[in-house]
Amino acid sequence: MENRYLVDSVRAERMTSAELRAAFLVEDLFTPGEVKLLHWEAERTIVGSAVPLGAPLELEAPAELKAPSYCARRELGVVNVGGPGTVTVDGATYPLARRDALYVGRGTRQVAFASDDSGQPALFYLVSHPCHADHPTKRVTEAESQTFQLGEPARANVRTLRRYIHPAALPTGQLVMGVTDLETGSVWNTMPPHRHGRRTEVYLYFDLDPDSVVFHFMGRPGETRHVVVRNLQVVLSPVWSMHFAAATSRYAFVWAMGGENQEFDDMQGV
Repeated sequence: MENRYLVDSVRAERMTSAELRAAFLVEDLFTPGEVKLLHWEAERTIVGSAVPLGAPLELEAPAELKAPSYCARRELGVVNVGGPGTVTVDGATYPLARRDALYVGRGTRQVAFASDDSGQPALFYLVSHPCHADHPTKRVTEAESQTFQLGEPARANVRTLRRYIHPAALPTGQLVMGVTDLETGSVWNTMPPHRHGRRTEVYLYFDLDPDSVVFHFMGRPGETRHVVVRNLQVVLSPVWSMHFAAATSRYAFVWAMGGENQEFDDMQGV
């Protein structure tokens, strides 16, 4: 498991583009036939992926967790952004189509991932936080997600926001997770920008054309920096940083938050 450590806002304002990418961008997360994990110091967040091919992949506890199983003290959110597949949790199997999500509760002993077709493998995106209570595992399909239409064509920010893992749908310790889709012709997201003083957020950008890029803007108000992001890459967003993005074509992203407040509207506008 790779480890990343916190960067304060003063240091971030003096970092080069390469240093910003090394600190806040996860470039090569999805690897066929592997489970990959990255631990980020903020909220003890772990982001990861599982891309099963011929054989199922088990989610094992990295040595750094010093735990008998990955979810012994953690909750886990899974969103599939690839072909159809299944997640088996302590013997119970949950089918996940593209854009379906699964919440896995603390105390789970075994988690395994499989693809229905190795030619079109599932791409399971994982986000995990420490949890201090046991909550039941639950699947949430795209059709079951809480959906909102946002933005307007004149501002090039028409988008659909879907909440999957959130307090109105199921109990969790601190994890909140969903997907936002931009319409064709819209490129701006999260306008006006904001910060989350009580939560850390991470973004997986996907559905992006191979020749397209997202410009993810970050930093304190008045000290904007940006990171160039390609398809299936993750940006880590600390609490001091505002966040918004524009791209060279439409895109989608999985957003996930963890911290001391799960209220979606708990944000500080910029």
